[in-house]
Amino acid sequence: MKLPPSRETVDGGRSLDHLLARLDVVAARVERAVARRRVNDPDPTDRFRGLYLADASVDALLSEPRAPLFDETADDLVLALEGRADEWEAERAHLRLRLMAGAFSLDRLDVEILLIALAPDVDVRFESLYGYLHDDVTRRRASIGLALELVGVQPPSAEGRRRLSASGALVGQGLMVVEDPERPLLTRSLRVPDRVSAYLLGDDSLEPAIAELLLSPPPTATRWPPFERALELGLTPIYVHETAATSAISLLTSAIRRAGHEHLTVDLGRLAGASDPAALAATLVREARLRQAVLVGLQVESLLERSSAIIGMLAEANCAVVISGARPWDPGWSRAVPLLLNVPASTVTERSEHWSNMLNGHGGDPDLLRATLAFRMTPVQIGRAARSAQLHAAALDRSVEAADLQAGARSQNAAGLERLSHRIEPRAAWSNLVLPTDVRGQLHELASRARQRERVLDEWGIGGRAVRGRGITALFAGDSGTGKTMSAEVIAGEMGLDLYVIDLSTVIDKYIGETEKNLDRIFAEADRVNGVLLFDEADAIFGKRSEVRDARDRYANVEVAYLL
Repeated sequence: MKLPPSRETVDGGRSLDHLLARLDVVAARVERAVARRRVNDPDPTDRFRGLYLADASVDALLSEPRAPLFDETADDLVLALEGRADEWEAERAHLRLRLMAGAFSLDRLDVEILLIALAPDVDVRFESLYGYLHDDVTRRRASIGLALELVGVQPPSAEGRRRLSASGALVGQGLMVVEDPERPLLTRSLRVPDRVSAYLLGDDSLEPAIAELLLSPPPTATRWPPFERALELGLTPIYVHETAATSAISLLTSAIRRAGHEHLTVDLGRLAGASDPAALAATLVREARLRQAVLVGLQVESLLERSSAIIGMLAEANCAVVISGARPWDPGWSRAVPLLLNVPASTVTERSEHWSNMLNGHGGDPDLLRATLAFRMTPVQIGRAARSAQLHAAALDRSVEAADLQAGARSQNAAGLERLSHRIEPRAAWSNLVLPTDVRGQLHELASRARQRERVLDEWGIGGRAVRGRGITALFAGDSGTGKTMSAEVIAGEMGLDLYVIDLSTVIDKYIGETEKNLDRIFAEADRVNGVLLFDEADAIFGKRSEVRDARDRYANVEVAYLL
């Protein structure tokens, strides 16, 4: 869908003047309808009108012509008012009624019916007038039959009824609600939702249920040309695939802001937890269209457990939609064909800039930034980690130190790995290690390689186009008590990372294939944390591949091959 042009400030005065002038046209139509009622009224002085149905009234109903009179005077007034609205828009005034009509593809009759339903919410006089026209003082909103009569459409018209059905532009897009479903169709009441009325009157306040879903990510100066180009061309829906240590939220919202568009960025996890997520999703789409904003939905995988149909509802919405998630796009989620993009991983330089921006004046300290190099984090995680570090330093009445930043970064680790391992906060230091000089030197080289990995592979280009094999693996061998576990703890402490010790009881399984599944689960969770993974006493897993003499040897080799 082509994105709307950059929105300027809506001219509140002229927009309201235009709306009230169109409601004056509704008043003229109502006046004409009242006059028609009085022509056929058997007793215009009846004080109990609307409370009962007399014989004379029944006779009058039977003799009333079926075809309503068309109000040519009111239509001429509409043409005059819309001509003046054209002049206002030429002067760059933005009229909300017209903006809504364009955003929701409403034609002239749709707008007229919407105004008829809206009138009692803006002017209390219409309550009594509608009660008179219904011949029922308790019915203070326009019915379907009355709305069709006022716009000059025959009540038996199939086209008129279709406009007010669930497939019509008004009801189907949430701009109007048909109430009293147990009544005959023509006597069902029409109501405009409060949010739509408020928008037309100049109020841009969000409904509380929607406000609770929205996120306000920190801006980033990082550019993403493919996404920005897609925005410019209106190539939506767009599905953005996130991988470990990548985040789309800041990239997306910053690009949308630079393009001059508003955005509604929604946590789909919160949407999935709502009592009626489908209705709330429809309200979100309506709000995005009212504001001519880009609807951004994050964490699409959280919707899969509740209902994948909501994903289709969002992707097929008639507005600009961007959805992101950790799972690849499944064509079964929606009939819409999205543009598929993968989030680029942030570089060391970009992450350093995010840390610097979040540290409020301390970002120029090279020692502080050097302490964060080992952490692969998204801009949102960096913001939270920096805030955590600042709170910790403030509680101790001192300035932020490197240890505060590392502790704040560790606090952003996902908790899934702790269910499969034992987390250790390193306390051992180099001084605690008693090792030969050459072995100690190798450990220092290992820590330095881990700390400078992404600078060497990405900034210096040594990694080339390789996407695998970026992890660093070391094999510690030796007798019990020689310092293997302590060496891992020292390296983790040197980098400011937590040490996760894998419990072999959670890995080894007597059933064929289950050990590989357990390992895959561990590595998948480990990819979401900044830490060091230690397989302690791993002789049972890391065995040498042997000659295959029977079926058990073959499956044992499969486990080793999987690890390699």
